[in-house]
Amino acid sequence: MRKLLVGTGTCGLSAGAGKVIEALRNNPGEYELSGTGCIGMCFVEPLLEVRDGDSRRIYGEVTPEMAISIASGADPADHLVWSNDGQGSHADFLEKQDRLVLRNCGIINPDSMDDYIATGGYEALRKAGEMTPGEIIQLMKDSGLRGRGGAGFPTGMKWSFAASAAGEDKYIICNADEGDPGAFMDRSIIEGDPHAVIEGMLIAARAIGAANGYIYCRAEYPLAVKRLENAIAQAEERGFAQGVHLKVKMGAGAFVCGEETALFRSIEGKRGMPTFRPPYPAEKGLFAKPTNNNNVETYACVPWIVRNGVKAFRERGTEKSPGTKVFALAGKVKRGGLAEVAMGTPIRHLVFGIGGGIKKDRAFKAVQMGGPSGGCIPEHLADTPVDFESIPATGAIMGSGGMVVMDDTSCMVDIARFFLSFTCDESCGKCTFCRVGNRRLLETLERITAGEGREEDIPFLETLGRQIIDGSLCGLGQTAPNPILTTLRYFRNEYEAHILEKKCPAGSCRALIKFTVNPETCRGCTLCAKACPVNAVSGQRGQVHSIDQQKCTKCGACYDACPFDAIIRE
Repeated sequence: MRKLLVGTGTCGLSAGAGKVIEALRNNPGEYELSGTGCIGMCFVEPLLEVRDGDSRRIYGEVTPEMAISIASGADPADHLVWSNDGQGSHADFLEKQDRLVLRNCGIINPDSMDDYIATGGYEALRKAGEMTPGEIIQLMKDSGLRGRGGAGFPTGMKWSFAASAAGEDKYIICNADEGDPGAFMDRSIIEGDPHAVIEGMLIAARAIGAANGYIYCRAEYPLAVKRLENAIAQAEERGFAQGVHLKVKMGAGAFVCGEETALFRSIEGKRGMPTFRPPYPAEKGLFAKPTNNNNVETYACVPWIVRNGVKAFRERGTEKSPGTKVFALAGKVKRGGLAEVAMGTPIRHLVFGIGGGIKKDRAFKAVQMGGPSGGCIPEHLADTPVDFESIPATGAIMGSGGMVVMDDTSCMVDIARFFLSFTCDESCGKCTFCRVGNRRLLETLERITAGEGREEDIPFLETLGRQIIDGSLCGLGQTAPNPILTTLRYFRNEYEAHILEKKCPAGSCRALIKFTVNPETCRGCTLCAKACPVNAVSGQRGQVHSIDQQKCTKCGACYDACPFDAIIRE
C-alpha cells in the first residue's frame, strides 16, 4: 500500500500542513497517511511525500486540493522537489548533505516508537547495556564527539567527570533551551526524532550512574514538548527507561538559562542566574548533586556512534572535530532550512551548494554564526571550514549552529546593534559589566545608526567590549561584544561612513537614507502612493510623483512597491 507523509513540524504547520493532512483524512483512499518531522526543506513547505514500493517522491508548496489530487495518483512535476531517483527541483539540497543526526527527521512518524525501532532505534541502548559504564565513556572518548551546544567540550571527558564524582544521586540534563535568533536545529530534531534524544540520554545515564534527568525545553516549543513527553511515556511503558526517570521542564524563554548553572537554578524553581564555578556541575550541579549536561544534538549523536562504531563516526569531519554538524540556514539565503554536513565543510558550500545562494542573486556579504554570542564572518572568508578550530580564528564561534546569511543590503553596524539589543534584554543583570557595559555599547550603536556618531566611538566600542569580555561572569556577557568586535574587524569602513560621512553604505539605517523619485523612469502608476502608509507620496496617474520629505518615515514601502525602479534610495 502506498504511504503518504505530511511534514508536520512547526515550519510545516505554520505553512499550512495542518489543512493538508486534514484534507487527506477527510478524503480517505487506498493509502496509509502519517505525519512526519521536518526534513529540512523549510523553504518549500508544506511538504507531502509519496512512498510507493521503492519509489519516494516529495512535493513542495502543496495545497489541500493538490494533496487530494496527488493521493489520487496525480504527479504535479512542477512541485516535485526531491525523489530517490535524483529528480526534483531541489534534489541537490538533500544530496549535498551528510545526515547523521537528522537521519530520521522527515522519514519516520515522531509519535511512533515502532517507527523509530524499525530504523534500529534502541539497539544502541541494548548494546550499551552489555557494556560497563567505563566502556561506554571510553567509546565516547574514542569517538571524539564534542558538545554541539557551542563550547565543543569533549563529551566522553565530560561524562567521565560526572561518573567519577562522589555521591549516589546524580542527574542527567538535556539543554533544549534554544534561544539564538535564527536557530531552530534542536527544535526540529526533537519534533522529528525525539526518541533519538531520549535514547542518547538513557545511554549517558547508564554511563554516569544517574537515575533521574530533565530535558529543559522552552515553553515556546509546544510541539517539541508534546513529542518529548510522548516519547518518554512510550520508553517507560515499553521498559526501555530501565529505571531512569526523565521529565520535561519548560523554561520561560530566558536566553541566559542556556548557561548551565542558570538552567539548573531554573529547574530548581529559582531565578535563572549563573553561579560561580568551581564547583563545576560534574561535582555539584542540579540540587547540588553531580550532574551531566549536554544539548539536544549531542545526545542525538550518541545512539548512532554506539550502533555504528567509532571508525564510522571519525570518517566524517576532521581529526579534531569529527562527525557532522546541523546548521539552521536563515536570512537572505534562497533555500532556508536545516542542513547537516561533515565538520570541516566550507561555509560557502552551506550558503551556495545547499542554500542555493543569495536571494534575488544579490551580492553575498557575510554570515552571522553563533547568534548573539557569535560574530560576523565576511564573504572573503567564506571558504573557512566549519569546525571548532577554524571558526573561532575568525572571531566568531560555532555556537549551536545558527547561520544567518546577509547580502549587500545588510548594514553591519545595524546588525551589531540588533544582536546587542537582544543581549541587553536577556541579561540577568547580575554582573555590572554585562548589565551596564552592554547598555553603554548599545547606546553608542544607536547613536551611530541615527547619524549622531562621534570619532571617539570606535575606540570606545573596542575598549569597553574587551573589558566586558574579561569582567563578565557567564558566557552571555563574555561573548556579547562579539558582533561588535567582528564587524569592526571586517567592516570598519561602514562604521566610519556612518560617523564621518553620516551615510549608511547599505542603505539600511532609516535616519541616514532618503527616498526620492527618478523623473526619467517614473510612469505615474500610483503604486508607490498607494503603498505609502503616511501619504507622503503624491502625484496624478500618468505623471511623475514626488515624496514629501517632512512626512516620509523612510519605511521603504514605496521602494518595494515600485515595479519600474523609479524610487531611489540614497
